[in-house]
Amino acid sequence: MRSYKILEYALTSLLRRPGKTFAILLVYMLMIAVLASVLFLTQALKTEATTMLDAGPELIVQKTLAGRHELIPVAVAAQLAAIPGVKEVTSRVWGYYYDALVEANYTLQAFDATDDTLTLLDGRLPRGEEECAIGSGVAAIRRVSLGDDLILIDYDNIGRIFTVTGVFDTRSDLLTQDLIVMPDGPLRQFFGMSDQVATDLAVRVYNPSEIDTIANKVKRIVPDSRPITQRELLRTYHAVFDWRGGMMLALFSSALLAFCILAWDKATGLSAGERREIGILKAIGWDTADVLQLKLYEGLALSLLAFLGGLLIAFLLVFFWGAPLLGEVLRGWSVLFPALKPTPFIDPYQIATLAFLTIVPYVASTIIPAWRAAIADPDDVMRG
Repeated sequence: MRSYKILEYALTSLLRRPGKTFAILLVYMLMIAVLASVLFLTQALKTEATTMLDAGPELIVQKTLAGRHELIPVAVAAQLAAIPGVKEVTSRVWGYYYDALVEANYTLQAFDATDDTLTLLDGRLPRGEEECAIGSGVAAIRRVSLGDDLILIDYDNIGRIFTVTGVFDTRSDLLTQDLIVMPDGPLRQFFGMSDQVATDLAVRVYNPSEIDTIANKVKRIVPDSRPITQRELLRTYHAVFDWRGGMMLALFSSALLAFCILAWDKATGLSAGERREIGILKAIGWDTADVLQLKLYEGLALSLLAFLGGLLIAFLLVFFWGAPLLGEVLRGWSVLFPALKPTPFIDPYQIATLAFLTIVPYVASTIIPAWRAAIADPDDVMRG
């Protein structure tokens, strides 16, 4: 009951100073919301990348020349398929196309019947040489729909007309937003590629624990190749998102600076009214422990309210409103950004770390000056 009454008095004390309490709460909450938004978005993108790569091939084999990616002979697929433990080797044809009309980059890919993602579309997949299926981002930026014509300039600077037979569903935007799919033959003609080469080879294995062993064998069989494992791709994605998240945190360092100034102002001393209040409490019989408990409750109440409010704002900002401004920086360079709707995911370790770095300093900065005033003579404190 004693602790309950002290807590009740602490909350009443905060309400008696509404202006100061609201100002501190607002700054505190916004600072936590900004930091939590960057952490939530970074972790959500890493989770989405993990989910996306899990459905892909365990190993991608590219040919290199002078350290750069080059087209790989299709005949290499038969050599790799003979390696023990390899389940399937698929030649993939894809590439990038810059559309000068709208200043956007597209990804052009040959239709793969084994890709389940490509079934999420309105219409059908292309069958003829002058047909294609496009992502919702391409449809929006070029203002075309099902049955319309899409004009692209091929490698020989000749305009090619493709009929849009399908538009991918928005549920697959993360993979298909900037995608244009057409049959293998027409895509090779568009890029000027022969039937003897492919962009890369997708290798699937029976036992995931043998990926590194198979990658080493691929390197011995094809010395000028670069085997890329699924784990390496995932590590690269995580490193990129972590780096971009760190850059965002650096840009928002002003929020941290504002919080440090706030904590320093609290630590340098109490206001005259707060010191007089502590002196009166000591004079009517409160001991030092009661005063410290009072200030602890005040600091914790304000900190927890600001922390929970900041987390709620960050959660809504990232997972319901698509992380405006933050998403464009963290996702990449393409102008055809998919609508960001990440699956809600919160890392308890990140929440605990953020709480420790924001709540503990503020509470400590509240208790220390209160302790200095509580151990002084009440008469001196009240006189100032």
